[in-house]
Amino acid sequence: MAGSKKVSKWEKFRAKILSGQCDGNIDFAELVNYLRRCGFDQRTRGSHNLFTKNGIDALINLQSDGSTAKRYQVRQIRDILIRYQIDQPKEAANE
Repeated sequence: MAGSKKVSKWEKFRAKILSGQCDGNIDFAELVNYLRRCGFDQRTRGSHNLFTKNGIDALINLQSDGSTAKRYQVRQIRDILIRYQIDQPKEAANE
């Protein structure tokens, strides 16, 4: 298709989070990878994965629910992406 833009995996993943329609079906490992690519620093304490980022007051505390992220945590991440206007990871532009 002439003039069509290729949508990266991370753009699709971000859209899935922002849609709010798949909160119970977000892969935990993909979510962790996405946050790290967006510049969040990760610490692990037991089963808790803690994410922080300069300029963001919120602490993200993730725990998996099997292989998926917990619904309320996906909602928390969506709110942070919107509130702090976090865009695509820079590395994702070349994928």
